[in-house]
Amino acid sequence: MNQLMSCATEEVSDGLSATEYALTQTLPGALPEALRTELVAFRRDVHMHPELGNQEFRTTAAIKTRLEEAGLAPRVLKAGTGLVCDVGEWDGVRPMLALRADIDALPIPDTKLGVPYRSTVPDRAHACGHDVHTTVVLGAGLVLADLARKGQLPFAVRLIFQPAEEVLPGGAADAIKEGVLDGVGKIIAVHCDPRVDAGRIGLRHGPITSACDRLEVSLDGPGGHTARPHLTTDLVTAAAKVATEVPAVVARRADARSGLSVTWGRIESGHAPNVIPQHAELSGTVRCLDLKAWREAPDLVHGAIQEIADLYRAKSEVTYVRGVPPVVNDPGVADLLRDAMAERRGPLAIEDTEQSLGGEDFSWYLEHVPGAMARLGVRRPGERTVRDLHQGDFDADESAIAVGVELFTATALLDAARTGA
Repeated sequence: MNQLMSCATEEVSDGLSATEYALTQTLPGALPEALRTELVAFRRDVHMHPELGNQEFRTTAAIKTRLEEAGLAPRVLKAGTGLVCDVGEWDGVRPMLALRADIDALPIPDTKLGVPYRSTVPDRAHACGHDVHTTVVLGAGLVLADLARKGQLPFAVRLIFQPAEEVLPGGAADAIKEGVLDGVGKIIAVHCDPRVDAGRIGLRHGPITSACDRLEVSLDGPGGHTARPHLTTDLVTAAAKVATEVPAVVARRADARSGLSVTWGRIESGHAPNVIPQHAELSGTVRCLDLKAWREAPDLVHGAIQEIADLYRAKSEVTYVRGVPPVVNDPGVADLLRDAMAERRGPLAIEDTEQSLGGEDFSWYLEHVPGAMARLGVRRPGERTVRDLHQGDFDADESAIAVGVELFTATALLDAARTGA
């Protein structure tokens, strides 16, 4: 038996047993400065060369090269982007803990000023922090690989670098089909949170993100003159009523506790002030906090749109694109993250977080194995301005990278102690 795992099991620190405490102490008190510097440089390189979903060839190659330099054997996914890599020898019996990162960027311009790592690709930016997520998992993999070489990693850990999180219904589903969860017993992830200070994480039991679907609506009519709307279909009015009434109808027909909401992001119709157009389009999202309501949402939304369109004699066509279910944190895995963070950074480094209406395809993994996502604080302490996600000026305090690496590595060792001692 590993010497680290032969201790007595009395509690010695923050509720951890001696076995658990001893194993977590195999980590250095803080990441070596050389590794911190390397990881910041890696994040900046990825940030400067953002790639959209399923196009992350350069990013994949950079991750693969660094893992191979550490003596690991990553496997690139079939489409050529994204990869999976095991650290340590899997015994084929004990389920592994998986650490997941998403690697794609967004199709928006980088508007940051005064930083040397601004995107070099027009209309492409890492504005959701995936470059940070990627670097955190890479860093954790490097630390764990070093422990494995020293005989201090009792069980294998899997690294998953997943493409296309921003592309509905998310690249997670394709990665799962390729077997990235084979042999995995639980999975963890972080997501950057610009409302939480760097050095801290946010956690909660149960749902932490919402379901998110995409909605496209086409309305058609014969068109006409604005002097005679009674002789045709007043399509602009019909579109306006769909835009305003459908969210209200859906809100009244769904359980209010589910948080089911329809929000429009685009509405287009017409070309001239005195012409009633023949076509109108609306697009938006459907979000929901509750899994049962999410499953019922398509029929409810379809029905509401049809009723409103019929009332104004407009022909309607609805394209409802299934996105992702809510991320529902397993309480046991969330507590594992909490205990690991408390051991590394103290209990004051953890805060309870609210459920977000943002969507995350990490939820697909949780349809197969228990897991949890933590919010990784990336706001510079003391800074009042919030550089929100999916905005061109989003940036992260790079000290958060080391925090994420410590969280993941400590969680991996604590999980090994709890399930293998």
